[in-house]
This record gives sequence, structure tokens and C-alpha cells, in this order.
Amino acid sequence: MESGNNTRRISKFLLLGFSENPDLQFLIFSLFLSMYLVTVLGNLIIIMVIISQSHLHTPMYFFLSNLSFVDICFTSTTVPKMLVNIQTQSKAITYKHCITQMCFFLVFAELDNLLLAVMAYDRYVAICHPLHYTITMNPQLCMLLVLLSMVVSVLHALLQSLVVLQLSFCTDVEIPHFFCELNQLAQLTCSNNFPSHLTMHLAPILLAATSLSAILYSYFKIGSSIWAISSAQGKYKAFSTCASHLCIVSLFYSTGLGVYLSSAVTQSSHSAARASVMYTVVTPMLNPFIYSLRNKDVKRALERLLGGKLNCPIALS
Repeated sequence: MESGNNTRRISKFLLLGFSENPDLQFLIFSLFLSMYLVTVLGNLIIIMVIISQSHLHTPMYFFLSNLSFVDICFTSTTVPKMLVNIQTQSKAITYKHCITQMCFFLVFAELDNLLLAVMAYDRYVAICHPLHYTITMNPQLCMLLVLLSMVVSVLHALLQSLVVLQLSFCTDVEIPHFFCELNQLAQLTCSNNFPSHLTMHLAPILLAATSLSAILYSYFKIGSSIWAISSAQGKYKAFSTCASHLCIVSLFYSTGLGVYLSSAVTQSSHSAARASVMYTVVTPMLNPFIYSLRNKDVKRALERLLGGKLNCPIALS
């Protein structure tokens, strides 16, 4: 990068995390280590259950297994580095590692977003066109949708990374966050490149808005189809097939919106970091619980799998 009056060649950034109080570091370390282990274990169990139970080899659970894998990767891009920094009492992250972390975070965040839209489309076809479901949602289309989501996510992350690499940073290298987040890096730049800043802020909004619009349209059509069902039992059965997904969508987008609003209305340097915990750590941790508690198929499969491994005839309550 070119050096200027107010810029220098950056070799590292400092991740300030949640608090600079040394007395809180052990509590923060223990809390996030626990949440990370629960996230990884919970999502691995969901993947293992879907793979091992043949009756779950359907499009909906294929997408769910991919979502669980992405959630593990999503959390793993940020939390382990934070735990290492607390353990080593170091806040430093090299410039190269910071850009790499930002890139992978964007990949898995956008992949999460797109997979939720794909899962909404799957529920739309299942409820609105049940007779054509197996033909429409064939294995080739399911794989294509996942691959397309991956390609879009990677291209978006690479675009943002290339934009950041072209920017010059000021002498202040402190990031009031626990990972290298795109908006936080944008605030540290001294570059007055309007197209670059427009790309950094507009591209994520457009992608999120597109996915959310697809989800809302799918659920509008689903709601219309459920409303047209005459029997109460039929309505309940149709709604129950998408209840878990609807909970996850609500949690993902409400926490994301909460982070955006919290960052906009408060001046606290650590507020964005605290708020972002909801969608970067808490949401991936809760997803397995939502699907295992609200989805009867997954709940029964868990009972069979765990009951078989423990050789215990008593089913889980």
C-alpha cells in the first residue's frame, strides 16, 4: 500500500474484543468456549443423524445438513482466534490473517443467507406443489442450488477482499470487535474511494435483500396455500413442515437487523461486537436445538440413534 501523510504500511491490527477489563477475560473465554463446543457438537450431531437415517435422505434434510456444516465453519472463522488471543493475552492479528478471516467470514455468512432462501424454496414446492415435489426437487437440482449458493458466496467474498486490499489504512489499527469485520475495516481506511466504499456497503445489502425477498415471497405463497386448506389438521400438518425453518429465518434476520440498528444508534466502541454475538455465535448454536425440538422426524431419529448407541430402550423425552 502507498504511504501518505496520514497512512502507513499496515502489518497488523489489534482486535479489542468485548472488554479491556482483565478480570472479565476468563469469564469471556469460558463462555465462548462453551458456546463454540455446543455449536460444533450440536451441528455435527444433526449432520450425523441425517447421514445415518435413510428416511431423512430428502431435499429438506440435505439442505439442513449443509446449513449445519456452514454454521460450524461460520463460527470457526471467528471464535477460535478470539479464544487464542485471550489465552495468549495478545490482541494482534496480522494484516494477511485479518483479510483472510474477513473473506472466509463473508463466504459462510452469505452462504448461510442463501441456504435459508433455498430451504424456503424447498418448503414452497413441498406445500404449494406437493404432487410435483419429487420431480422438481430432484438430486441434481438440489446439488445445483447448493453449488450456486457457494459460487455466489465465494465471488462476493473475493470481490470485497479485493476492494479492501486496494484501500489505505490510517495509523489507527485498533478494531473494536472480536474479529475482522468488513464495516469495521472500512471505518479504519483513509481512502476516499467512493466506488470502493459503495461496493463494500451496497453489495451485502443487495444480497441480503434478495434472499429475504425470496424467503418472504415463498412464505407468502405458502401462507396462501395453507389458508386454502379446509381442515384444521391439514393446516397444522402443512405448517409444521416449515415451522423450524421459519424459526431459524426469524432468528437469523432479526439478530442481523438488531446488530445493524445497534451499531447505528449507539456510540459505544464495543457495542457492535456485543450485538454481533447474536448472529455469529448464538444463532448457529441454537439452530440444532430448534430443529431437534420442533421437528418430529429429527427428534425421532435422534432418539433412535442415541438409544441404539447407548443400547437403552427408554426414548428421550
